[in-house]
Amino acid sequence: MTLKLFEQFSQDFTQLLESEYDYNVVIEVGERPNNQIFRGHSAILYQRSLYFRQNLANTPKENNIIEIKLPHVSVKLFNIIIKYIYGGIVSLENFEISTIFDLLIVANEFNLTELTKLLQSHLIDNHASWLRLNFYRIYQISFLNENFEYLQKFCNNILVKHPRIIFNSDDFINLHENALIELLKNDDLQMEESEIWDKVILWGKAKIQNLPLNLNKWTDENFMSLKTTLHHCLPYIRYFHIPNKEIMEKIKPYHNILEESLWEDIISKSLNPETPINSLILPPRKKESTQLPPRETTNQIKFESFESFIYSWGINENMKTPPLTIKSIRKLKNEEHKMVDYEQNSPYEVETCYVDSRYTYNILLS
Repeated sequence: MTLKLFEQFSQDFTQLLESEYDYNVVIEVGERPNNQIFRGHSAILYQRSLYFRQNLANTPKENNIIEIKLPHVSVKLFNIIIKYIYGGIVSLENFEISTIFDLLIVANEFNLTELTKLLQSHLIDNHASWLRLNFYRIYQISFLNENFEYLQKFCNNILVKHPRIIFNSDDFINLHENALIELLKNDDLQMEESEIWDKVILWGKAKIQNLPLNLNKWTDENFMSLKTTLHHCLPYIRYFHIPNKEIMEKIKPYHNILEESLWEDIISKSLNPETPINSLILPPRKKESTQLPPRETTNQIKFESFESFIYSWGINENMKTPPLTIKSIRKLKNEEHKMVDYEQNSPYEVETCYVDSRYTYNILLS
């Protein structure tokens, strides 16, 4: 029989942290004048965190004390982290969801694998709507580190059905390469292949400085730069499932960025689909067939921000209506009118979106 008495064990080590007894590590957290000093024990920090293990090994001692400075870390968040390191307990009650997400980022920085996984699961299981409303930020950050695999899966499950959330975003060109590649790999991505090609080209061109706007003025060096930039993305385009007309209109102008043998095979297949080729033919993306639900009568939904409003369509399970096609949005603020156009495929339409003085968006569904 094995007795597991972790509760008292946790309390004892938490008290050791609070008492600062026989400490040999001084950690300065935050920037002055809002910084704070924490005192700890190298043996515990070394064993519990790979981050501290590396820092302790590389930081010289002064009077048998190791000093570590963390100016970029929030005092509030580090207080949670250090208590977890010693006591193995994290209480998430009374914390804003944004604070929990920030805690996840810090936990990953300190290589606290267990806590990183648990926080991801907590956010997905309990705060999925918040993740959706802050989708672009969550998506970008989730691909910064392989430890965010739960969030990556959460985001990809949304994006395969609603890829325009990312592809039509103003920030698309800033998307991390590995995030883009994960999207391109997906067989269920709900976009036409030629449109995906357009977006990949747009992303690649944005990474290269001083490209001529007129493609006819491009040099061999320009094409080579784009080819190098898109080297890891191009293999995931389904070239052989693009209609012939779009091959000539969209692929041909940039065919110099493809391997010569691949371009020859694309042309051969377009002329005669039965022609045997050597290039790898990826399967076509699986398109979902959807039935349009009955048209909604006038309704009203409120969001706290315009960004939340846009990113929530079609990905918020708490909404009673599916994604909307927004033909025009009127932003009414202090009696000033400004028209904003936004398009997204859907069986619904929005007549007008009003923003009142409290910055609440009232969406009237026609």
